[in-house]
Amino acid sequence: HVQLVESGGGSVQAGGSLRLSCAVSGYDALYLCMGWFRQVPGKEREGVAVINRRGTTRYADFVTGRFTISQDHAKKTLFLQMNSLRTEDTAMYYCAATPPGIYPRPPRNKADFAHWGQGTQVTVS
Repeated sequence: HVQLVESGGGSVQAGGSLRLSCAVSGYDALYLCMGWFRQVPGKEREGVAVINRRGTTRYADFVTGRFTISQDHAKKTLFLQMNSLRTEDTAMYYCAATPPGIYPRPPRNKADFAHWGQGTQVTVS
């Protein structure tokens, strides 16, 4: 049973930075695609960034150049470095993992992700 636990959220001023982490347990993260999604109340959960086991990444247009997704297989941890934060980045951020498989390109549709963390709140003012 895959478990995902996010950390690193908080409050920051516009232009600042935060680094989110997601600890993976219950399965070898090497066989999963991982991703970060975010959601604000009343809106659909949207993809932010995804990564496959080889390190291929895909980003939403609204974070390209500002956010960086990375992973440490040895530590079974996923990261999201967020720079130049904007007020519109305020949201609950969720870590997600796909079912085990081979993904030449990491999927971006949230329906492709089977496992979700509880989320960590990011507030930019």
